[in-house]
Amino acid sequence: MLTDTRPLLEVEEVSKTFPGVKALDRMRLSLRHGEVLALVGENGAGKSTLMKLLSGIHRPDTGRFFLDGAPLRPTGPRHAQEMGIGIIHQEFNLLPDLTVAQNIFIGREPRRAGFLLDRRALDARARELIGRLGLPLDPHRRVGGLTVAQQQMVEIAKALSHDPRVLIMDEPTAALNDAEVRTLHQLIRRFVRPETGVIYISHRMAELTSLCDRITVIRDGRYVATMETAQTRVRDVIAKMVGREIGTGTRPRPAPAAREPLLTVSGLSTRTLLRDVGFALYPGEILGFAGLMGAGRTEVARALIGADPVTSGTVTLRGRPVRIRNPADAARHRIGYLSEDRKRLGLLPEDGVDTNIALGALRERFARFGFVRDRAVGERAAELVSALRVATPSLDRPVRHLSGGNQQKVVLAKWLAKDCDVLVFDEPTRGIDVAAKEEIYRLLDTLAQQGKALVMISSDLPEVLRMAHRVLVMAEGHITAELTAAEATQENVMHYATLRPGRPGTRPAPSPASDPAGTPEAGTR
Repeated sequence: MLTDTRPLLEVEEVSKTFPGVKALDRMRLSLRHGEVLALVGENGAGKSTLMKLLSGIHRPDTGRFFLDGAPLRPTGPRHAQEMGIGIIHQEFNLLPDLTVAQNIFIGREPRRAGFLLDRRALDARARELIGRLGLPLDPHRRVGGLTVAQQQMVEIAKALSHDPRVLIMDEPTAALNDAEVRTLHQLIRRFVRPETGVIYISHRMAELTSLCDRITVIRDGRYVATMETAQTRVRDVIAKMVGREIGTGTRPRPAPAAREPLLTVSGLSTRTLLRDVGFALYPGEILGFAGLMGAGRTEVARALIGADPVTSGTVTLRGRPVRIRNPADAARHRIGYLSEDRKRLGLLPEDGVDTNIALGALRERFARFGFVRDRAVGERAAELVSALRVATPSLDRPVRHLSGGNQQKVVLAKWLAKDCDVLVFDEPTRGIDVAAKEEIYRLLDTLAQQGKALVMISSDLPEVLRMAHRVLVMAEGHITAELTAAEATQENVMHYATLRPGRPGTRPAPSPASDPAGTPEAGTR
Protein backbone atom coordinates (compact mmCIF):
# COMPACT_ATOMS: atom_id res chain seq x y z
CA MET A 1 0.00 0.00 0.00
CA LEU A 2 1.50 3.34 -1.05
CA THR A 3 1.14 5.91 1.75
CA ASP A 4 3.31 8.87 0.71
CA THR A 5 3.15 10.87 -2.52
CA ARG A 6 6.68 12.21 -2.09
CA PRO A 7 9.31 9.90 -3.66
CA LEU A 8 11.37 7.80 -1.29
CA LEU A 9 14.24 7.86 -3.79
CA GLU A 10 14.65 10.16 -6.76
CA VAL A 11 17.25 10.18 -9.55
CA GLU A 12 17.52 13.41 -11.54
CA GLU A 13 19.43 13.92 -14.80
CA VAL A 14 22.25 11.51 -13.89
CA SER A 15 24.99 10.87 -16.47
CA LYS A 16 28.05 8.62 -16.31
CA THR A 17 30.75 8.10 -18.90
CA PHE A 18 33.47 5.46 -18.92
CA PRO A 19 36.34 5.54 -21.45
CA GLY A 20 34.66 5.36 -24.83
CA VAL A 21 31.20 4.57 -23.44
CA LYS A 22 28.32 6.82 -22.35
CA ALA A 23 26.76 4.44 -19.84
CA LEU A 24 24.03 6.79 -18.59
CA ASP A 25 22.65 9.91 -20.22
CA ARG A 26 20.41 12.20 -18.11
CA MET A 27 18.86 9.22 -16.36
CA ARG A 28 15.85 9.73 -14.09
CA LEU A 29 13.97 7.38 -11.79
CA SER A 30 11.47 7.70 -8.95
CA LEU A 31 10.81 5.11 -6.22
CA ARG A 32 7.72 5.63 -4.08
CA HIS A 33 7.35 4.77 -0.41
CA GLY A 34 6.18 1.19 0.13
CA GLU A 35 6.79 0.24 -3.50
CA VAL A 36 8.49 -2.53 -5.42
CA LEU A 37 9.71 -0.86 -8.62
CA ALA A 38 10.90 -3.04 -11.50
CA LEU A 39 13.84 -1.74 -13.52
CA VAL A 40 14.16 -3.41 -16.92
CA GLY A 41 16.19 -2.97 -20.08
CA GLU A 42 18.31 -4.97 -22.52
CA ASN A 43 21.88 -5.99 -21.79
CA GLY A 44 24.00 -2.86 -21.62
CA ALA A 45 21.03 -0.53 -21.07
CA GLY A 46 22.67 0.96 -17.96
CA LYS A 47 20.81 -0.80 -15.13
CA SER A 48 23.88 -2.05 -13.28
CA THR A 49 25.71 1.25 -13.76
CA LEU A 50 22.83 3.15 -12.15
CA MET A 51 22.74 0.74 -9.23
CA LYS A 52 26.49 1.07 -8.72
CA LEU A 53 26.12 4.84 -8.59
CA LEU A 54 23.33 4.59 -6.01
CA SER A 55 25.37 2.18 -3.88
CA GLY A 56 28.51 4.32 -3.95
CA ILE A 57 30.67 2.03 -6.09
CA HIS A 58 30.94 4.76 -8.75
CA ARG A 59 30.17 8.47 -8.69
CA PRO A 60 28.06 10.24 -11.32
CA ASP A 61 29.54 12.80 -13.69
CA THR A 62 26.42 14.95 -13.46
CA GLY A 63 22.99 14.75 -11.83
CA ARG A 64 21.60 14.30 -8.34
CA PHE A 65 20.12 11.68 -6.01
CA PHE A 66 17.59 12.38 -3.25
CA LEU A 67 16.46 10.16 -0.37
CA ASP A 68 13.22 11.42 1.20
CA GLY A 69 13.94 14.82 -0.32
CA ALA A 70 17.45 15.11 1.15
CA PRO A 71 20.54 14.99 -1.13
CA LEU A 72 22.09 11.54 -1.36
CA ARG A 73 25.82 11.58 -2.13
CA PRO A 74 27.37 8.22 -1.19
CA THR A 75 31.17 8.27 -1.24
CA GLY A 76 31.48 4.48 -1.11
CA PRO A 77 29.53 1.29 -0.45
CA ARG A 78 29.82 1.55 3.35
CA HIS A 79 28.66 5.16 3.27
CA ALA A 80 25.71 4.16 1.08
CA GLN A 81 24.76 1.48 3.63
CA GLU A 82 24.93 4.02 6.44
CA MET A 83 22.64 6.32 4.44
CA GLY A 84 20.05 3.56 3.97
CA ILE A 85 20.90 2.04 0.56
CA GLY A 86 21.28 -1.74 0.44
CA ILE A 87 22.19 -3.72 -2.68
CA ILE A 88 22.20 -7.41 -3.48
CA HIS A 89 24.40 -8.03 -6.51
CA GLN A 90 23.83 -10.82 -8.99
CA GLU A 91 27.32 -12.14 -8.17
CA PHE A 92 27.62 -13.25 -4.55
CA ASN A 93 30.08 -11.53 -2.24
CA LEU A 94 30.46 -14.19 0.43
CA LEU A 95 33.38 -15.85 2.21
CA PRO A 96 32.86 -19.61 1.76
CA ASP A 97 35.00 -20.70 4.74
CA LEU A 98 33.05 -18.59 7.24
CA THR A 99 29.68 -19.41 8.81
CA VAL A 100 26.35 -17.89 7.90
CA ALA A 101 26.46 -15.68 11.00
CA GLN A 102 30.01 -14.51 10.29
CA ASN A 103 29.13 -13.61 6.71
CA ILE A 104 26.03 -11.66 7.72
CA PHE A 105 27.86 -9.51 10.26
CA ILE A 106 31.33 -9.44 8.68
CA GLY A 107 33.18 -6.38 9.97
CA ARG A 108 30.46 -5.74 12.60
CA GLU A 109 30.95 -8.75 14.87
CA PRO A 110 30.16 -8.27 18.58
CA ARG A 111 33.33 -8.37 20.67
CA ARG A 112 34.31 -8.79 24.28
CA ALA A 113 36.88 -6.51 25.87
CA GLY A 114 36.96 -4.61 22.58
CA PHE A 115 38.81 -7.24 20.55
CA LEU A 116 37.69 -10.83 21.37
CA LEU A 117 34.96 -12.23 19.12
CA ASP A 118 31.79 -12.90 21.10
CA ARG A 119 30.54 -16.00 19.25
CA ARG A 120 27.50 -16.44 21.49
CA ALA A 121 26.31 -12.90 20.86
CA LEU A 122 27.06 -13.23 17.14
CA ASP A 123 24.99 -16.39 16.82
CA ALA A 124 22.16 -14.86 18.87
CA ARG A 125 22.03 -11.80 16.60
CA ALA A 126 22.08 -14.01 13.51
CA ARG A 127 19.31 -16.29 14.86
CA GLU A 128 17.15 -13.29 15.71
CA LEU A 129 17.57 -11.79 12.21
CA ILE A 130 17.08 -15.13 10.39
CA GLY A 131 13.97 -15.87 12.46
CA ARG A 132 12.52 -12.41 11.86
CA LEU A 133 13.04 -12.79 8.12
CA GLY A 134 11.70 -16.34 8.09
CA LEU A 135 14.73 -17.74 6.31
CA PRO A 136 15.58 -21.48 6.41
CA LEU A 137 19.19 -20.95 7.49
CA ASP A 138 21.43 -22.37 10.22
CA PRO A 139 23.74 -19.60 11.51
CA HIS A 140 26.44 -22.20 12.30
CA ARG A 141 26.63 -23.64 8.77
CA ARG A 142 29.69 -22.91 6.66
CA VAL A 143 28.60 -20.88 3.63
CA GLY A 144 30.73 -22.94 1.22
CA GLY A 145 28.52 -25.96 1.99
CA LEU A 146 25.22 -24.21 1.18
CA THR A 147 23.22 -24.45 -2.00
CA VAL A 148 23.14 -21.49 -4.37
CA ALA A 149 19.64 -20.61 -3.18
CA GLN A 150 20.75 -20.68 0.47
CA GLN A 151 23.74 -18.48 -0.36
CA GLN A 152 21.33 -16.04 -2.00
CA MET A 153 19.36 -15.98 1.26
CA VAL A 154 22.57 -15.20 3.17
CA GLU A 155 23.19 -12.25 0.85
CA ILE A 156 19.66 -11.03 1.49
CA ALA A 157 20.04 -11.40 5.26
CA LYS A 158 23.35 -9.54 5.13
CA ALA A 159 21.79 -6.65 3.20
CA LEU A 160 18.74 -6.47 5.48
CA SER A 161 20.90 -6.58 8.62
CA HIS A 162 21.78 -2.94 7.84
CA ASP A 163 18.06 -1.96 8.01
CA PRO A 164 18.09 -0.25 4.60
CA ARG A 165 15.43 2.21 3.47
CA VAL A 166 15.99 1.26 -0.18
CA LEU A 167 16.87 -2.31 -1.17
CA ILE A 168 18.26 -2.86 -4.67
CA MET A 169 18.05 -6.44 -5.98
CA ASP A 170 19.94 -7.29 -9.19
CA GLU A 171 18.62 -10.53 -10.75
CA PRO A 172 17.97 -12.10 -7.33
CA THR A 173 16.16 -15.16 -8.72
CA ALA A 174 18.59 -16.08 -11.50
CA ALA A 175 19.66 -19.26 -9.67
CA LEU A 176 16.42 -20.06 -7.80
CA ASN A 177 13.70 -22.60 -8.55
CA ASP A 178 9.99 -21.80 -8.41
CA ALA A 179 9.56 -22.63 -4.71
CA GLU A 180 12.61 -20.55 -3.77
CA VAL A 181 11.31 -17.66 -5.88
CA ARG A 182 8.02 -17.72 -3.98
CA THR A 183 9.93 -17.65 -0.67
CA LEU A 184 11.96 -14.67 -1.85
CA HIS A 185 8.87 -12.78 -2.99
CA GLN A 186 7.21 -13.35 0.38
CA LEU A 187 10.31 -11.94 2.04
CA ILE A 188 10.23 -8.87 -0.19
CA ARG A 189 6.58 -8.24 0.63
CA ARG A 190 7.37 -8.45 4.36
CA PHE A 191 10.25 -6.02 3.93
CA VAL A 192 8.24 -3.38 2.06
CA ARG A 193 6.65 -0.97 4.52
CA PRO A 194 5.56 2.68 4.23
CA GLU A 195 9.13 3.80 5.00
CA THR A 196 10.95 1.39 2.65
CA GLY A 197 11.05 0.46 -1.02
CA VAL A 198 12.65 -2.02 -3.41
CA ILE A 199 14.22 -1.60 -6.85
CA TYR A 200 13.94 -5.00 -8.49
CA ILE A 201 16.03 -5.78 -11.59
CA SER A 202 14.96 -8.89 -13.46
CA HIS A 203 14.53 -10.20 -17.00
CA ARG A 204 11.71 -12.52 -15.93
CA MET A 205 8.56 -10.76 -17.04
CA ALA A 206 6.20 -13.08 -15.16
CA GLU A 207 7.90 -12.14 -11.88
CA LEU A 208 7.56 -8.43 -12.54
CA THR A 209 3.85 -8.60 -13.18
CA SER A 210 3.18 -10.60 -10.01
CA LEU A 211 5.51 -8.70 -7.64
CA CYS A 212 6.09 -5.13 -8.80
CA ASP A 213 3.83 -2.08 -8.52
CA ARG A 214 5.40 -0.18 -11.43
CA ILE A 215 7.90 -0.89 -14.20
CA THR A 216 10.59 1.56 -15.33
CA VAL A 217 12.18 0.89 -18.71
CA ILE A 218 15.59 2.21 -19.71
CA ARG A 219 17.35 1.85 -23.05
CA ASP A 220 20.86 2.78 -24.19
CA GLY A 221 21.54 4.60 -20.91
CA ARG A 222 18.40 6.74 -21.10
CA TYR A 223 15.06 6.76 -19.32
CA VAL A 224 12.21 5.56 -21.56
CA ALA A 225 9.02 5.22 -19.51
CA THR A 226 7.44 4.17 -16.21
CA MET A 227 4.19 2.20 -16.28
CA GLU A 228 1.71 0.94 -13.70
CA THR A 229 2.08 -2.85 -13.79
CA ALA A 230 -1.63 -3.56 -13.45
CA GLN A 231 -2.33 -1.52 -16.59
CA THR A 232 0.57 -2.78 -18.71
CA ARG A 233 0.96 -5.73 -21.07
CA VAL A 234 4.23 -7.64 -21.18
CA ARG A 235 4.55 -7.14 -24.92
CA ASP A 236 4.35 -3.37 -24.41
CA VAL A 237 7.22 -3.54 -21.91
CA ILE A 238 9.31 -5.57 -24.35
CA ALA A 239 8.54 -3.15 -27.17
CA LYS A 240 9.79 -0.24 -25.05
CA MET A 241 12.91 -2.20 -24.05
CA VAL A 242 13.73 -2.85 -27.70
CA GLY A 243 12.63 0.47 -29.15
CA ARG A 244 14.45 0.00 -32.46
CA GLU A 245 13.45 -1.22 -35.88
CA ILE A 246 15.64 -3.26 -38.21
CA GLY A 247 15.56 -1.98 -41.78
CA THR A 248 14.59 -4.49 -44.45
CA GLY A 249 17.85 -3.82 -46.25
CA THR A 250 19.96 -5.01 -43.33
CA ARG A 251 18.71 -8.59 -43.06
CA PRO A 252 21.07 -11.46 -43.94
CA ARG A 253 21.25 -12.80 -47.46
CA PRO A 254 19.57 -16.22 -47.87
CA ALA A 255 21.51 -19.16 -46.50
CA PRO A 256 22.69 -21.78 -49.00
CA ALA A 257 20.42 -24.76 -49.62
CA ALA A 258 20.49 -27.18 -46.72
CA ARG A 259 23.10 -29.92 -46.96
CA GLU A 260 24.57 -32.18 -44.33
CA PRO A 261 25.48 -30.24 -41.19
CA LEU A 262 29.17 -29.54 -40.67
CA LEU A 263 28.80 -29.58 -36.89
CA THR A 264 26.10 -31.18 -34.71
CA VAL A 265 25.81 -30.79 -30.94
CA SER A 266 23.46 -33.01 -28.92
CA GLY A 267 22.58 -33.08 -25.22
CA LEU A 268 25.37 -30.70 -24.16
CA SER A 269 25.24 -30.11 -20.39
CA THR A 270 27.56 -28.70 -17.74
CA ARG A 271 27.51 -28.99 -13.98
CA THR A 272 26.56 -25.37 -13.33
CA LEU A 273 24.35 -24.07 -16.16
CA LEU A 274 23.85 -25.76 -19.53
CA ARG A 275 21.08 -28.32 -19.85
CA ASP A 276 20.58 -30.54 -22.92
CA VAL A 277 21.73 -28.00 -25.51
CA GLY A 278 21.49 -29.22 -29.10
CA PHE A 279 21.89 -27.59 -32.48
CA ALA A 280 23.22 -28.10 -35.99
CA LEU A 281 25.53 -25.78 -37.92
CA TYR A 282 25.73 -25.84 -41.72
CA PRO A 283 28.44 -24.73 -44.18
CA GLY A 284 27.85 -21.19 -45.36
CA GLU A 285 25.57 -20.40 -42.42
CA ILE A 286 25.75 -17.75 -39.71
CA LEU A 287 23.96 -19.16 -36.65
CA GLY A 288 23.11 -16.48 -34.10
CA PHE A 289 22.85 -17.06 -30.34
CA ALA A 290 20.70 -14.52 -28.51
CA GLY A 291 19.70 -14.20 -24.88
CA LEU A 292 20.10 -12.10 -21.79
CA MET A 293 23.10 -11.91 -19.54
CA GLY A 294 23.74 -15.25 -17.85
CA ALA A 295 21.61 -17.19 -20.33
CA GLY A 296 24.50 -19.50 -21.22
CA ARG A 297 25.59 -18.33 -24.68
CA THR A 298 29.29 -17.97 -23.88
CA GLU A 299 29.14 -21.18 -21.84
CA VAL A 300 27.98 -23.05 -24.95
CA ALA A 301 31.00 -21.76 -26.87
CA ARG A 302 33.42 -22.60 -24.06
CA ALA A 303 31.95 -26.09 -23.63
CA LEU A 304 32.15 -26.68 -27.38
CA ILE A 305 35.88 -25.89 -27.52
CA GLY A 306 36.72 -27.79 -24.34
CA ALA A 307 37.46 -24.72 -22.22
CA ASP A 308 34.76 -25.69 -19.70
CA PRO A 309 34.13 -29.31 -18.61
CA VAL A 310 30.90 -30.94 -19.75
CA THR A 311 28.89 -33.56 -17.87
CA SER A 312 27.20 -35.00 -20.95
CA GLY A 313 26.69 -34.45 -24.65
CA THR A 314 28.16 -35.33 -28.02
CA VAL A 315 29.77 -33.30 -30.80
CA THR A 316 29.77 -34.56 -34.37
CA LEU A 317 32.08 -32.89 -36.89
CA ARG A 318 31.94 -33.68 -40.62
CA GLY A 319 29.74 -36.68 -39.81
CA ARG A 320 32.09 -38.22 -37.23
CA PRO A 321 31.89 -37.99 -33.41
CA VAL A 322 34.79 -36.05 -31.90
CA ARG A 323 36.00 -35.61 -28.35
CA ILE A 324 37.20 -32.09 -27.64
CA ARG A 325 38.96 -31.96 -24.29
CA ASN A 326 40.59 -28.52 -24.51
CA PRO A 327 40.96 -25.55 -26.87
CA ALA A 328 44.02 -27.12 -28.47
CA ASP A 329 41.86 -30.11 -29.49
CA ALA A 330 39.31 -27.70 -30.94
CA ALA A 331 42.00 -25.95 -32.96
CA ARG A 332 43.28 -29.29 -34.28
CA HIS A 333 39.74 -29.99 -35.49
CA ARG A 334 39.77 -26.56 -37.17
CA ILE A 335 37.31 -24.96 -34.79
CA GLY A 336 38.30 -21.39 -33.95
CA TYR A 337 36.97 -19.38 -31.01
CA LEU A 338 37.14 -15.59 -30.94
CA SER A 339 36.63 -14.73 -27.28
CA GLU A 340 34.66 -11.73 -26.08
CA ASP A 341 37.80 -10.79 -24.08
CA ARG A 342 40.20 -10.49 -27.00
CA LYS A 343 42.95 -8.75 -25.02
CA ARG A 344 43.15 -11.40 -22.30
CA LEU A 345 42.29 -14.55 -24.23
CA GLY A 346 42.84 -13.78 -27.91
CA LEU A 347 46.04 -11.78 -28.22
CA LEU A 348 49.58 -11.31 -26.96
CA PRO A 349 49.39 -7.52 -26.58
CA GLU A 350 53.13 -6.89 -26.42
CA ASP A 351 53.90 -8.99 -29.51
CA GLY A 352 53.69 -7.91 -33.12
CA VAL A 353 50.82 -8.27 -35.55
CA ASP A 354 52.68 -10.98 -37.47
CA THR A 355 53.42 -13.04 -34.35
CA ASN A 356 49.80 -12.90 -33.23
CA ILE A 357 48.55 -13.95 -36.66
CA ALA A 358 50.90 -16.93 -36.77
CA LEU A 359 50.13 -18.17 -33.25
CA GLY A 360 47.27 -20.50 -34.09
CA ALA A 361 49.11 -22.37 -36.85
CA LEU A 362 52.70 -21.89 -35.75
CA ARG A 363 53.65 -25.57 -35.54
CA GLU A 364 51.76 -26.89 -38.56
CA ARG A 365 52.28 -24.06 -41.05
CA PHE A 366 55.13 -21.83 -39.97
CA ALA A 367 57.75 -24.10 -38.42
CA ARG A 368 60.21 -26.65 -39.79
CA PHE A 369 62.52 -28.88 -37.75
CA GLY A 370 61.61 -26.90 -34.65
CA PHE A 371 62.47 -23.48 -36.14
CA VAL A 372 59.97 -20.77 -37.06
CA ARG A 373 60.05 -19.79 -40.73
CA ASP A 374 60.00 -16.03 -40.37
CA ARG A 375 59.60 -15.46 -44.10
CA ALA A 376 56.50 -17.67 -44.26
CA VAL A 377 55.05 -15.89 -41.24
CA GLY A 378 55.67 -12.50 -42.80
CA GLU A 379 54.19 -13.43 -46.18
CA ARG A 380 51.00 -14.90 -44.73
CA ALA A 381 50.62 -12.06 -42.22
CA ALA A 382 51.02 -9.50 -45.02
CA GLU A 383 48.35 -11.27 -47.10
CA LEU A 384 45.86 -11.27 -44.25
CA VAL A 385 46.61 -7.72 -43.13
CA SER A 386 45.92 -6.59 -46.67
CA ALA A 387 42.80 -8.73 -47.10
CA LEU A 388 41.31 -7.62 -43.78
CA ARG A 389 42.55 -4.03 -44.13
CA VAL A 390 44.27 -4.03 -40.74
CA ALA A 391 45.50 -0.50 -40.07
CA THR A 392 49.06 -0.93 -38.81
CA PRO A 393 52.28 0.87 -39.75
CA SER A 394 54.22 -2.41 -39.77
CA LEU A 395 53.79 -6.13 -39.24
CA ASP A 396 55.91 -6.09 -36.10
CA ARG A 397 53.83 -3.35 -34.48
CA PRO A 398 52.71 -4.53 -30.98
CA VAL A 399 48.97 -5.12 -31.17
CA ARG A 400 48.34 -3.14 -28.00
CA HIS A 401 48.95 -0.02 -30.08
CA LEU A 402 46.14 -0.86 -32.50
CA SER A 403 42.53 0.24 -32.20
CA GLY A 404 39.93 -2.19 -30.88
CA GLY A 405 38.59 -2.87 -34.37
CA ASN A 406 42.03 -3.64 -35.74
CA GLN A 407 42.82 -5.88 -32.78
CA GLN A 408 39.67 -7.81 -33.56
CA LYS A 409 40.80 -8.19 -37.16
CA VAL A 410 44.13 -9.58 -35.96
CA VAL A 411 42.32 -12.22 -33.90
CA LEU A 412 40.26 -13.11 -36.95
CA ALA A 413 43.40 -13.27 -39.09
CA LYS A 414 44.92 -15.73 -36.60
CA TRP A 415 42.09 -18.19 -37.21
CA LEU A 416 42.08 -17.59 -40.95
CA ALA A 417 45.76 -18.48 -40.98
CA LYS A 418 44.72 -21.70 -39.28
CA ASP A 419 42.12 -22.21 -42.07
CA CYS A 420 39.31 -23.13 -39.64
CA ASP A 421 36.06 -24.52 -40.99
CA VAL A 422 34.03 -23.51 -37.90
CA LEU A 423 34.43 -20.06 -36.38
CA VAL A 424 32.73 -19.08 -33.13
CA PHE A 425 32.50 -15.32 -32.65
CA ASP A 426 31.70 -14.22 -29.08
CA GLU A 427 30.76 -10.51 -29.03
CA PRO A 428 32.65 -9.83 -32.28
CA THR A 429 32.08 -6.04 -32.26
CA ARG A 430 32.23 -5.25 -28.55
CA GLY A 431 34.12 -2.03 -27.90
CA ILE A 432 34.73 -1.04 -31.52
CA ASP A 433 33.37 1.90 -33.46
CA VAL A 434 30.59 1.92 -36.04
CA ALA A 435 32.88 1.95 -39.07
CA ALA A 436 34.89 -0.99 -37.74
CA LYS A 437 31.66 -2.86 -37.03
CA GLU A 438 30.62 -2.54 -40.66
CA GLU A 439 33.95 -4.01 -41.75
CA ILE A 440 33.54 -6.94 -39.35
CA TYR A 441 30.04 -7.56 -40.70
CA ARG A 442 31.35 -7.65 -44.26
CA LEU A 443 34.10 -10.06 -43.23
CA LEU A 444 31.63 -12.43 -41.58
CA ASP A 445 29.38 -12.34 -44.62
CA THR A 446 32.35 -13.05 -46.91
CA LEU A 447 33.45 -16.00 -44.77
CA ALA A 448 29.94 -17.47 -44.92
CA GLN A 449 29.90 -17.10 -48.71
CA GLN A 450 33.19 -18.99 -48.80
CA GLY A 451 31.50 -21.93 -47.06
CA LYS A 452 32.73 -21.38 -43.51
CA ALA A 453 30.26 -22.23 -40.73
CA LEU A 454 29.91 -19.37 -38.27
CA VAL A 455 28.42 -19.07 -34.79
CA MET A 456 27.72 -15.51 -33.71
CA ILE A 457 27.09 -14.68 -30.04
CA SER A 458 26.17 -11.09 -29.36
CA SER A 459 24.39 -9.01 -26.73
CA ASP A 460 23.58 -6.51 -29.49
CA LEU A 461 20.28 -7.92 -30.70
CA PRO A 462 20.03 -5.80 -33.88
CA GLU A 463 23.46 -7.15 -34.79
CA VAL A 464 22.27 -10.75 -34.48
CA LEU A 465 19.15 -10.06 -36.50
CA ARG A 466 21.15 -8.35 -39.19
CA MET A 467 23.66 -11.16 -39.65
CA ALA A 468 22.14 -14.51 -38.65
CA HIS A 469 20.36 -16.93 -40.98
CA ARG A 470 18.88 -18.64 -37.92
CA VAL A 471 18.68 -17.50 -34.30
CA LEU A 472 18.79 -19.77 -31.24
CA VAL A 473 17.41 -18.05 -28.15
CA MET A 474 18.72 -19.09 -24.73
CA ALA A 475 17.46 -18.63 -21.18
CA GLU A 476 18.93 -20.10 -18.02
CA GLY A 477 21.15 -22.62 -19.81
CA HIS A 478 18.46 -23.92 -22.17
CA ILE A 479 17.60 -23.22 -25.80
CA THR A 480 14.05 -21.88 -25.61
CA ALA A 481 13.46 -21.18 -29.32
CA GLU A 482 14.87 -21.64 -32.79
CA LEU A 483 13.81 -18.86 -35.17
CA THR A 484 14.32 -18.38 -38.88
CA ALA A 485 15.56 -14.98 -40.05
CA ALA A 486 11.97 -14.09 -41.00
CA GLU A 487 10.64 -15.02 -37.54
CA ALA A 488 13.47 -13.41 -35.58
CA THR A 489 12.05 -10.02 -34.67
CA GLN A 490 13.32 -8.21 -31.60
CA GLU A 491 9.98 -8.72 -29.88
CA ASN A 492 10.01 -12.49 -30.56
CA VAL A 493 13.59 -12.91 -29.39
CA MET A 494 13.00 -10.94 -26.19
CA HIS A 495 9.83 -12.93 -25.55
CA TYR A 496 11.71 -16.24 -25.59
CA ALA A 497 14.73 -14.78 -23.79
CA THR A 498 12.59 -13.76 -20.82
CA LEU A 499 10.73 -17.06 -20.44
CA ARG A 500 11.64 -19.60 -17.81
CA PRO A 501 12.47 -22.86 -19.62
CA GLY A 502 9.67 -25.39 -19.47
CA ARG A 503 6.97 -22.79 -18.91
CA PRO A 504 3.99 -22.44 -21.28
CA GLY A 505 5.02 -20.35 -24.27
CA THR A 506 8.47 -21.88 -24.52
CA ARG A 507 9.18 -23.41 -27.90
CA PRO A 508 10.76 -26.85 -27.94
CA ALA A 509 14.54 -26.92 -28.24
CA PRO A 510 15.51 -27.50 -31.86
CA SER A 511 16.44 -30.93 -33.09
CA PRO A 512 20.10 -31.20 -34.07
CA ALA A 513 18.92 -32.37 -37.48
CA SER A 514 16.67 -29.34 -38.07
CA ASP A 515 16.76 -27.73 -41.49
CA PRO A 516 18.15 -24.16 -41.50
CA ALA A 517 15.91 -23.27 -44.41
CA GLY A 518 12.79 -24.85 -42.94
CA THR A 519 10.26 -23.82 -40.34
CA PRO A 520 10.96 -24.57 -36.66
CA GLU A 521 8.68 -26.80 -34.71
CA ALA A 522 5.40 -25.18 -33.83
CA GLY A 523 5.01 -23.93 -30.29
CA THR A 524 2.71 -21.78 -28.26
CA ARG A 525 3.70 -18.16 -28.43
